[in-house]
Amino acid sequence: MSRTDFNTLLEAGVHFGHLKRKWNPKMAPYIFMEKNGIHIIDLYKTVVKLDEAAAALKQIAKSGRRVLFVATKKQAKEIVAEKVSAVGMPYVTERWAGGMLTNFPTIRKAVKKMTTIDKMTNDGTFDNFSKREKLQIARQRAKLEKNLGSIADLTRLPAALFVVDVQKEANAVKEANRLNIPVFAMVDTCCDPTNIDYVIPANDDATKSIAAILDTVCAAIAEGAEERKLEKEKEALEAEANTEAAPAKKEAKPRIKKAVKASVDAEEAAVAEVIAATEAEGDAE
Repeated sequence: MSRTDFNTLLEAGVHFGHLKRKWNPKMAPYIFMEKNGIHIIDLYKTVVKLDEAAAALKQIAKSGRRVLFVATKKQAKEIVAEKVSAVGMPYVTERWAGGMLTNFPTIRKAVKKMTTIDKMTNDGTFDNFSKREKLQIARQRAKLEKNLGSIADLTRLPAALFVVDVQKEANAVKEANRLNIPVFAMVDTCCDPTNIDYVIPANDDATKSIAAILDTVCAAIAEGAEERKLEKEKEALEAEANTEAAPAKKEAKPRIKKAVKASVDAEEAAVAEVIAATEAEGDAE
């Protein structure tokens, strides 16, 4: 059963591609027709590809790994920040810092610097600085927050990258390709889908279109996270039940041993009685 509704995508304008003269021939398999000089995306193929991507993202979330969303274009910033933060995934909606993936340890150092500034503010160390130093540190903190605040809890490389515009985020795609990190992306008719692992042919310029795709993707991630949570709870309950049953088993072992010993002793006593009675009869004869 499809998790994506064809009519929802149609109403959101997901099928509108770019001008025919701007098209990339590699997107030909996903183009339905050309109308008024604009390419129309085949929404049936979009539904299939979106379902495939959603299923894969669900499994990633279920395994406890992270998906990094990248969307620095104006139309996508707010939508991505809102929908992705709701499912607890990291995202980049400002500038893509070069080396964010390929030079990840350096990015982590910058994030730690932000944490250190917060710690200094909380423990009162910040008050010992001069007014000028405070201002410099505050500006530095604001800049770090703007560029890296949304990936502060990304302690290791993401399991996948989700990109809204592969042309605009070309550097992010290149870094992911270099590290063999799978790339999921909304790919418009003017883009090259070659380096994308999960192509979602869709209009990547309209706010409604981006929102429609993200709704499906984030719902799949939320499902995966929920299933992981339920599995963990089940494992915890089973572990607790086993822990409670263990002492009972330990207590049962001595009781079983005593019962077996008593049974053996009774049998030995009965045999001894029979032997004694037989010997007595022999003596009487």
